[in-house]
Amino acid sequence: MSNIHLIYGTDDGAVAEAAIKLFNQLKPADGDDFANDIIDGNADNAEHAHQLSLDTIQALLTLPFFGGSKVVWLKRANYMGTDRTGEAARAKEGVESLLEILENGIGDDIQLIISATAIHKSRRFFKFLKKHANLIEHNKLDTTKDGWEEQVAMMVEKRAATLGLDFEQDALDLFVALAGEDTRQIKSELEKLDLYTGSERNTINIDDVRKIVPLSRAGVVFEIGSAIQKADANRALELIDQQLARGESAIAILRASLIPTIRNLFMAKAVQEMFPNQQLDRFNIGKILGALPNSETQWLPQKKTGGVNTWSLAFALLPARAYPMPALRHALEASLLADKNLVTTALDHRMILHRLIVELVSSSTQKTQKRAS
Repeated sequence: MSNIHLIYGTDDGAVAEAAIKLFNQLKPADGDDFANDIIDGNADNAEHAHQLSLDTIQALLTLPFFGGSKVVWLKRANYMGTDRTGEAARAKEGVESLLEILENGIGDDIQLIISATAIHKSRRFFKFLKKHANLIEHNKLDTTKDGWEEQVAMMVEKRAATLGLDFEQDALDLFVALAGEDTRQIKSELEKLDLYTGSERNTINIDDVRKIVPLSRAGVVFEIGSAIQKADANRALELIDQQLARGESAIAILRASLIPTIRNLFMAKAVQEMFPNQQLDRFNIGKILGALPNSETQWLPQKKTGGVNTWSLAFALLPARAYPMPALRHALEASLLADKNLVTTALDHRMILHRLIVELVSSSTQKTQKRAS
């Protein structure tokens, strides 16, 4: 194992967490904390970046006063990427000087940790580290790809368990939508929920999440879709009006929330009709669909790595039972018409969205049953 360590990636929260964990593991158990050097690598400009590299070099060349081993940590270096500072000549000169020291060897009694959120992979510095250092990469999940929610949910549950917390399923779904893929925010929001619930209980419900976790745009999108699935027209219309009042465009609301929700309900209903004698739920749908040939499931949402992405389908299974298939087909056609009207006509945007919601929710058997009772 090398005594040079690079921890990098776009997930700055995960990078910082991994770096401090490694630092605590490597620093001498019986050593003086002042013998170790931590250089804050957050450069203000190119000249500052150059100086930070020189400070790191000096730390590597300076032995502890009482001898023994030491750890040098260049922390959260922000001048090794492709931004304006990282491309500046003085910043590059500093990094090249640091590379020269590393190429000559830093001695077995010194451990060097470099943590950075961006690093230019085409330069000699990274190529040297790739060959001679221990590399750990932490990148944010790509939220534009299907299936990211499931990966985040697993991470949230794992982190929540370390705090002794457990999520109700709808609370977990909303938390993922609100916190997104940002590890730092996930950690912060979990800690706030832990403080909020205190020692009285350890189960997080959806009201806890709504009270504690800030409502983001993604959270509103999730909440609108959830209201539609529950046939709660009043809640859906309220959220839509709030977004319109904040300046959100009607076409964005339609394409980000309404159409995906209706499409998921339609596909969930179609899957249920494929297996009329089986009780499909979120726990068995993946296994059941995974047993089918790819040719029979290509029309369903796909994971980037292959196979059906069952995350959104799983949540739509139960509410889809309340919607007749003809109503969902009509809703898809009405969505297309609403999209066309928003783009090509001068009709009132608010009324277009309201009409679509009312048409869909009124077709729900849950809504019909409520009116009958």
